[in-house]
Amino acid sequence: MSAFNLRPGTLADAHQIIGLNAESVAVTSPMDADPFRHLHGGASLVTVAEMDGRVVAFLVAMTDSGAYENGNFQWFAERLKKFTYVDRVVVSSDCRSQGIGSALYAHALSWTAEAGLLSMVAEMDLDPPNVRSLSFHKKKGFVQIGTRVLGSARTVSMQIRSI
Repeated sequence: MSAFNLRPGTLADAHQIIGLNAESVAVTSPMDADPFRHLHGGASLVTVAEMDGRVVAFLVAMTDSGAYENGNFQWFAERLKKFTYVDRVVVSSDCRSQGIGSALYAHALSWTAEAGLLSMVAEMDLDPPNVRSLSFHKKKGFVQIGTRVLGSARTVSMQIRSI
């Protein structure tokens, strides 16, 4: 296993982040350069994991104090205060099970606590199930507080982890 390091994600990472996102588009939403620039500009936290000079994972999050046009974010904002919303987290398929996702979440949880926020929230697919994500979030202490049926007939689990 190669060592990886976490660092802030920048617009210069766009090509690699977009490529990683495309690899997991079945469980996240499509993203090209313009949506990435918009997402990056509105994000409170963008972190990448780098290994051997290559971005192998990323996490993008917003806080409830921001304005983000996203139905899942809005669902949480209508019910909660002082949270960090994980919009997307992707780990390259060839780098999974190496602790990178856990390191990204540990960093995001620490950042959330330092910002004085009360919880971290995320959604993951229930139908069809994203088994890997559901299991990962359960291990990290997330619990379901509701569900949403998306226009694409997908059902997502709306989950929270208190800080």
